[in-house]
Amino acid sequence: MFRGARCGGLRRWWAELRAIGADDRGMTTAEYAVGTLAACALAAVLYKVVTSGPVQALLRSTLERAINVQF
Repeated sequence: MFRGARCGGLRRWWAELRAIGADDRGMTTAEYAVGTLAACALAAVLYKVVTSGPVQALLRSTLERAINVQF
């Protein structure tokens, strides 16, 4: 009998805890927006780095060496 009362209290506590957290309906949308913004910012930085002169020269020389390798 005591155990059943304890489980009932736990169930009530869990239901109250879930009801408190039910008010963040837009939270996942905000998280997706922040994640998308971060991904776009990273893509912009990588684009700037890859299109810079020294990096383009390094990539070009690496590709030329890979293409001209003798088997």
